[in-house]
Amino acid sequence: MYTDQEIPRATPLLAPVERAILHDSVTDHLRNFIIEGKLAPGMKLNERQLCETLGISRTPLREALKVLAAEGLIEISPNRGATVARMTEAEIREAFEVLSGLEAFSGELACERITDEEVAQIQALHDAMLECRARGDLPGYYSRNQQIHDRINLAARNDLLRQTYLSVNRRVQALRLRSNLKAPKWASAIADHEQMLDALRQRDGARLGRILRKHMLDKSDAILELGLPG
Repeated sequence: MYTDQEIPRATPLLAPVERAILHDSVTDHLRNFIIEGKLAPGMKLNERQLCETLGISRTPLREALKVLAAEGLIEISPNRGATVARMTEAEIREAFEVLSGLEAFSGELACERITDEEVAQIQALHDAMLECRARGDLPGYYSRNQQIHDRINLAARNDLLRQTYLSVNRRVQALRLRSNLKAPKWASAIADHEQMLDALRQRDGARLGRILRKHMLDKSDAILELGLPG
């Protein structure tokens, strides 16, 4: 669990990876590139260029690509190589419907099990998120936003729910970032987060569940209003 001082910032550029880093860190780098749109849906991945950019050999890269393929973030074809996966409108709606249910259930359980210290940590993340909003830092905002949702899920203290949530969320993380590209949607999302915090402080699981469910379905609508990426 991160302390307030250890909150990670989104990767600003395609920075090289230290040679000693294992393939799981390469996976994290590539996943972040996809989330931030540096590797866009439908883009064919050039292994040689990625190896040069990241400062790695093809072995850890290919291991990372297999992991991302299993997560549904990329597609690997024997003839075409690896490309960043595209989602259809129906797939996006279905994913967010499932995710809205998972987030709602997480909120309900979290209100039964969360500690005062964990609520304070979420409040600190919320404050940091607002600072990013004030300076127009969308990647920084998203990083803290996602950590808030993640902390609520962790506070549910249900391992099966946790693994299911991570699996579904990985497929739509890049889309969740896009959902705040319009200022009114961004403001609405912040208002939702204010209500989430109030429900957490009151330990009102039913209310938090309703807020989280609507929050995720609104994100789905906002994403589809922008048009399919790629």
